[in-house]
Amino acid sequence: MSLRAFRVAWRITRLNFRAQLEYRSEFLMMIAIGAVWQVSVIVFATVLLTRFTGMGGWQSADVLLIAAIRMLAHGLFVLFLGRVHGIGQHIQEGVIDTYLVRPMPVYRQLQLRVFPTNAIGDLTVAAGLMAGALSRSDLDWNAGRITYLIVCVLGGMLLEASLFTVVACASLRFPAADYWGRWLEELLGTFGSYPLNVLPKAVGGFLTFGLPLAFVAYFPAAVLTGHGGDSGVPYWLAAVSPLLGAVAYLGSRVLWRWSLRHYTGVNG
Repeated sequence: MSLRAFRVAWRITRLNFRAQLEYRSEFLMMIAIGAVWQVSVIVFATVLLTRFTGMGGWQSADVLLIAAIRMLAHGLFVLFLGRVHGIGQHIQEGVIDTYLVRPMPVYRQLQLRVFPTNAIGDLTVAAGLMAGALSRSDLDWNAGRITYLIVCVLGGMLLEASLFTVVACASLRFPAADYWGRWLEELLGTFGSYPLNVLPKAVGGFLTFGLPLAFVAYFPAAVLTGHGGDSGVPYWLAAVSPLLGAVAYLGSRVLWRWSLRHYTGVNG
């Protein structure tokens, strides 16, 4: 993105944010909805810390780190790249067709169409969870480990964005494929906060090599906490999770451009 394009995007984002502030009650309600939507994670963390000493050979603080990385990566995805989720409705309504005639990339228009107020609630919960995980951890959080943690969160954000972008690509041809995004969101929320070694091997294998949710938070947390050697994959593969997230996102954008070139409109 050029500097001029960045300035335009920033100006649109500011206008969208100010538009949301025009309705203060709704603005605050959307923030609350974003936080309440993650109540299951809060309950999970509370039960884990008060009832159990660990899970699957992981200490409770280490498990909490998995949930914190996933939540923070998800919150950033919702804030920066999440409008690609739910594209099916825009396709069915013919909105995408209007995007095609505007002098701005369609993907960028999707991301700029509204400010995601609920992301503020998501990130508030995620930041609190991360603060709790770091305060309970016995690890030495030196500059190298903190840098790797930040990179892992960004990699998790990009990996989640790549998965939803692939769903969006499918929706350009089959709008009903948008329901796969809801299924994907459920899988992330259900399995993304647990050590995969507590699941059956077939399920863990699917969430690693079929639908690579393990690379969002589980493998990064395993490397950070010293469980990388028994994570179910070679240590080097777990360690490069952030890089895989970046590569997956770039690949999904290439697929998006190809899919958009073959988009034939809502009526086929």
